[in-house]
Amino acid sequence: MKYIKDQTFDEERALYGSDGVVAEKCRFDGPADGESAFKECKNIEVDKCYFNLRYPFWHDNKLRIKDSEMTVNCRAALWYTENAEILDSKLHGIKALRECADITIVNCDIISPEFGWYVRDVEMKDSSAESEYFMMRSDRLTFEGVTLKGKYSFQYITDSTLENCNFDTKDAFWHAKNVVIRNSIVKGEYLAWYSENVTFENCTITGTQPLCYCKGLKLINCKMIDTDLSFEKSEVDATITTPVISVKNPRSGIIRLPEVSEIIMDDPEAKGECRITG
Repeated sequence: MKYIKDQTFDEERALYGSDGVVAEKCRFDGPADGESAFKECKNIEVDKCYFNLRYPFWHDNKLRIKDSEMTVNCRAALWYTENAEILDSKLHGIKALRECADITIVNCDIISPEFGWYVRDVEMKDSSAESEYFMMRSDRLTFEGVTLKGKYSFQYITDSTLENCNFDTKDAFWHAKNVVIRNSIVKGEYLAWYSENVTFENCTITGTQPLCYCKGLKLINCKMIDTDLSFEKSEVDATITTPVISVKNPRSGIIRLPEVSEIIMDDPEAKGECRITG
């Protein structure tokens, strides 16, 4: 391994094509304003480094980033990269992760619009994120202890599990397929429309018009707070532990709940049943 410490790089493709580099306390910044510092590299370790230039980690393999900062100027930081760990770091540039695979993210601070598009096999733990269109069209996500604030999150994701999370995000999980959300808080309008085989277990759900046009929807022991016009045209099997403001035209299935203020059934194709348990 080649060790680099306390150096500054600002040229184009500063360490392009490297194999076996440990960079510690280095800065990727400066007047040359170069891009793609670690492009097409492998076996790279980065510790306590500062990235203020664009596209540092493209087409990399076997990458470990720890205790480092990627500023708002560090756009599109990781693209087309596989087998990477990102630990205790700040990812603050737009589009920080795209078309990557086998990525682990732990204890990170993410402020990045359009983060995580078209990624697969991503594990995220004990991290916070602010983003729009977060994780769109991604596959096999495993999240635990993640806090998110943004809009249009988890759209078109597949085959994923998210546990012990707190999501404040409207239009989330649209068109999601084969997804389980457990022990989580999900706040936002128009939740999970057009989704298929999505399960919420021991969750608290807040916001208007949730869970409409769904197929194979399940709710297990969930709270629904300030939810109205719920389940429109959905195939649903739900057990809810709190009162619901209104349910509208569920297509099929059973919704078990202690109380509902209004049941709207004005569609002849709506065959779902509200079963009062309280």
